[in-house]
Amino acid sequence: MLFKDCQNVLVPGRALYSNARQLLDLVYTKGADSCELFFNAVKQVLPEALGDTFFLSGCHSTLDYKEKPQRTSTEELLTQRPDLVLKLQGCIDGALRVLVESGHFSPTDCDGIQLPIYTPSQQARRLLDHVRSKGESASLVVLQYVQQSLESESSLEQTNPKFVKYQKKLRSSVSAQSRFLSTYGGTSHMPLDDIYTEVQMELPNNSADNYKSMGFEEIIGPVGSVNDDADTVLASGEAGSGKSTWLQRLHLLWSQGKALQDFLLLFPFSCRRLNSEQRDLSVQELLFQHCCWPDRGQEEIFQFILDHPHLVLFTFDGLDELKQSFADEHRICCPSQRAPVDVLLFNLIQGSLMKGVRKVVTSRPEAVGPALKKHLHKEIHLKGFSLSGIDCFVRKHHSDPNEAAKVLESLQANTALLGLCHSPVLCWIVSQCHKELLGCGEGSLQTITDVYLMILQHFFQHHSTVKSAMGVNWLQENLGTVLHLGQLAFEGISNSSYIFSVTDMETCGVTESDICMGFLIQSKDMSLANSKCCEFLHITLQCFLAALFAILSRNTGCSAISKLFELQEMKKKRLRGTCFGACLNSTNIPNIVKEHSTMAETPNLQITATFVSGLLSQRYQKLWIQCSSSVLVEKKTKQAEKCLSKGMQQHFRSIPQPVQGEKKSMHAMPEFVWLIKCIYEMQNSRLAKDAMSKLEAEHLKLTYCNIGPVECTALAYVLQHLKNPVGIQLDNNSVGDVGVEQLLPCMHICNSLYLRNNNITDEGIHKLIDKVIHLQNFQKIALFNNRLTDACTKHFSYLLKTRQNFLSLRLGNNNITAEGAKQLAEGLKFNRSLQYLGLWGNKIGNEGAEALANALENSESIVWLSLVGNGVGSAGACAMSNIIRNSTSLEELWLTENCITRTGVESLTQALKHNHHVKSVWLKNNDLTSAEIEEMQQTDSRLVF
Repeated sequence: MLFKDCQNVLVPGRALYSNARQLLDLVYTKGADSCELFFNAVKQVLPEALGDTFFLSGCHSTLDYKEKPQRTSTEELLTQRPDLVLKLQGCIDGALRVLVESGHFSPTDCDGIQLPIYTPSQQARRLLDHVRSKGESASLVVLQYVQQSLESESSLEQTNPKFVKYQKKLRSSVSAQSRFLSTYGGTSHMPLDDIYTEVQMELPNNSADNYKSMGFEEIIGPVGSVNDDADTVLASGEAGSGKSTWLQRLHLLWSQGKALQDFLLLFPFSCRRLNSEQRDLSVQELLFQHCCWPDRGQEEIFQFILDHPHLVLFTFDGLDELKQSFADEHRICCPSQRAPVDVLLFNLIQGSLMKGVRKVVTSRPEAVGPALKKHLHKEIHLKGFSLSGIDCFVRKHHSDPNEAAKVLESLQANTALLGLCHSPVLCWIVSQCHKELLGCGEGSLQTITDVYLMILQHFFQHHSTVKSAMGVNWLQENLGTVLHLGQLAFEGISNSSYIFSVTDMETCGVTESDICMGFLIQSKDMSLANSKCCEFLHITLQCFLAALFAILSRNTGCSAISKLFELQEMKKKRLRGTCFGACLNSTNIPNIVKEHSTMAETPNLQITATFVSGLLSQRYQKLWIQCSSSVLVEKKTKQAEKCLSKGMQQHFRSIPQPVQGEKKSMHAMPEFVWLIKCIYEMQNSRLAKDAMSKLEAEHLKLTYCNIGPVECTALAYVLQHLKNPVGIQLDNNSVGDVGVEQLLPCMHICNSLYLRNNNITDEGIHKLIDKVIHLQNFQKIALFNNRLTDACTKHFSYLLKTRQNFLSLRLGNNNITAEGAKQLAEGLKFNRSLQYLGLWGNKIGNEGAEALANALENSESIVWLSLVGNGVGSAGACAMSNIIRNSTSLEELWLTENCITRTGVESLTQALKHNHHVKSVWLKNNDLTSAEIEEMQQTDSRLVF
């Protein structure tokens, strides 16, 4: 043995058992003579009694025996080690999975083996070493797994061995890229398995089961399909809603063999990085150069892909970050034809290229227009964390349970902040800045701007040489860094640039110490392979720093503020990336603007403008005094207020005159919600009052506006200043229980509230009823397609007992049973005002129908009653006959899609003879024959079959 060998064995600081394993492996590779010498050496150094025991237990002093005993699994692991290392390199994830499932390995064991610093062969060797330390049963599990893997691959490997080798390489590459959290900087090497928390997903099909956990097979499969001929699945969500992390999770589970195993190959792409590709490429070049290069047989492997498209999955993260808007004018269908990357991407999505290959695309909703949607197999909406998701994420983020409990307690005490945490990126910031959060006074963090100022201060504190609390001059002390990074962010936002070269950074004055602050992370720019490129750790942080620059820089005047808010004018004029160019000194405009002038993205400009509004709040004026001209900041503040006021007035002027006999209604667009958020971020009650004083509408319709808890907080802040009560329609959004709570401050001006399809539970209803029970203006509520159960009915029952001017209660398509109907009936017995009661799509059955009939049979107010699809039979129909017979107000009764037979219909027919006020009784799709329907239609025309 050489001296170098001894050094490799005796590594200082390494555990003795690791050194022992290294010695045994080394001796084994030296051959039989070395093994003989090793046994003799061991016998010499061991005490005599221990030496005898050692060799009697199975270790022989000579290898020259004729009859070898059957090897144990542990011994097989040792003797087959070189072959096993080769075989395991492409299936480390699968081997670890079976070891965890069998109880031999823990997640910590897996993380230690799969550190990104190790090559696949090193990971395989570490795995074998660790398995041997676990004993015979663990060794047997690995040997069996390898054997099964070989058998399953043998047929494909025999026909296409190059493909199998490439598949292993691709799987290993995808695993390495996705194992650790890549969003929010990914600098802490946090395993994705340890931190990943499910986000809420919605299939936009108006179902009560919209918000549910869906596996990746279900997402990519036929459930919720809108176009069976299309191949593209779109996952859309607002900035910070967790799209990239969700897609990274898909990659990881595929590489581990835990999901989507019907796809033999998965090719992941980042649209942000594809922006940097200036060459024309073919599909083959796109796949192999941007994902994983085959060591050999490129043509053969690509032909396999063309022949088996149903076995291939492409993913494209961040379609909204692609500089070019989606267009389908330039069609190509030949995979060998070269074209710009954006043209390739658009043709892949629409199916002109590689038809049959499944594609998963993530994007913000604004980037997806009708031209793209017609090519979608389905769309899912990512809606951020649920309340339980927030709890789960915070507990995963903090290893100390007591620390996590304190953070969650702070969130519960501040519902505005809790609402913000439904956004995963904001939840991450709050968790990251837990010390600053716990040091804040209760309720001090209210806006998104507050949270981002906290993360800014956290980064500076983290890199400060003095680890004490930062003083009031913390921003002034770091002003140079803020301006350098701010200018880079500002110019990037104006030009849709998210990856920056060394030249770009130098032009903006960004130094190495600025980069070390942590706001920028290294990025792999495809077009600048030999250069060090950087990107901001999240797009929202880039927007925030851009907003800081717009306020603090003396080179940006009031015109820069105007440009941020005049988005409609920008769209009309199709202004290019120089939208901020005129607002800056030409000497200060980086090359990224001058060389690649493109349309600035509206969503990112809106986020930047929202931050500008928050930073110009009176609460932060003292912060800017020592950092910029107070006169200039004041001018910018007035300019922002003027732009917001002007934007609101434009929306109000667009309200059409009402049709005669109908209420004047304003159908708000997403830009209206954005303006509301800006006013809230500014915390300017005077501006809110002035805006609402000019609103002349009786009904506000804000359906499909992506309204979540954050938007609800802003709406309540502004709408509470309305002069007259209005109806507020928030159907098909993401309000949830926290959003309901955030709306409470404006309930005094609400006479009707529509919250269909908003993921609301009994808890949210409890808080809502507690608030509106004493508000005489509040008279109508609609809650179709939510997650309500019998527990909510006791609150509505109390409302009906208490309020004798309440007019309409619609609870369709929830989970209310006969018990819930009985609770409602208790309230209805005392109510003399309710006109509309909708319970369609529940499960009240005959028992529930009878309870409601008993409560309403003498009603002088009920006009419309719906029990559609409730499992009501003839007994329930007979009970409903009493309402028809006795009520003087009932006009319509809906009993469609139940199980009513002839007996029930005959009872209803008899009751109609005593009531001429009833206009129709709907009975479609019940248990009646065609002959019975034809016969009964003759008895009374008001029966609708």
